[in-house]
Amino acid sequence: MSGVVTAPARRLGLAEPGDRAIERSLALEAPVAIEYNGLGYAVMMATPADLEAFAIGFTLSEGLVRASHEIEGVDVHAVAGGQVVRITLPDTAMEPVIARARVRVSESSCGLCGMENIEQVLRPLPAITARIRIDRRAIARALAALDAHQPMGRASGAMHAAAFCATDGTIVEAAEDVGRHNALDKLIGRLARTGRDPRRGFILLSARCSFELVEKTARAGCPLLVTISAPTSLAVERATQAGLALVALARPDNALIFCDPHAIVDTAGDCDGL
Repeated sequence: MSGVVTAPARRLGLAEPGDRAIERSLALEAPVAIEYNGLGYAVMMATPADLEAFAIGFTLSEGLVRASHEIEGVDVHAVAGGQVVRITLPDTAMEPVIARARVRVSESSCGLCGMENIEQVLRPLPAITARIRIDRRAIARALAALDAHQPMGRASGAMHAAAFCATDGTIVEAAEDVGRHNALDKLIGRLARTGRDPRRGFILLSARCSFELVEKTARAGCPLLVTISAPTSLAVERATQAGLALVALARPDNALIFCDPHAIVDTAGDCDGL
């Protein structure tokens, strides 16, 4: 299976003109459930290609075996929503797998089935109800201001940033962390602590746009997510399902609108005068 798909997008000129419809290549992302001897161990978000090698490397990295020849079998199965990788280990290697299974309390009730794990990962998102309008000038303004809100990133070169922006593009809250998910969680926590309503602005992220970042934004109720890097296929799919406007690959000169079901982004006009 190829690890790349294409999706329609609309190029939005920021510092330069040239709006147009395009096709953009996206990294394919899907949940991959890992089972050992029939017991669910983990659900990983991965590119569903070369999964046998992934299973072997994952098993070695987890320390479940010391050498690949100890793995007795790897079977990959397509299921609704993703893939299940069923790995057979000798009974002597199963103690840590069984110990992990015993302490997991958030799994489905059907016996740690890989299918049910994937269904849990892809559970429905709350629908976005906020209706705001953001023009391209606001996106450009927020992009230009983001660096000033990344003191740890400038010092270390190893931080992600998450910022909440007013509808005019003014950054009103920001957070940093070595993990992109952590940075967004910190931002959402700060908004909750200060009483700022995520529905009245948009979120700007310095990171690649994976499905988890889309889901965190949707669950916060924010109607627009802007990311500097590209989205994955599942990020676009989940944003569309939730009614979340998604703008990605946002750079000083242009950005790509991947979905905007409620026309939150006003594409009229240009960025003259910024």
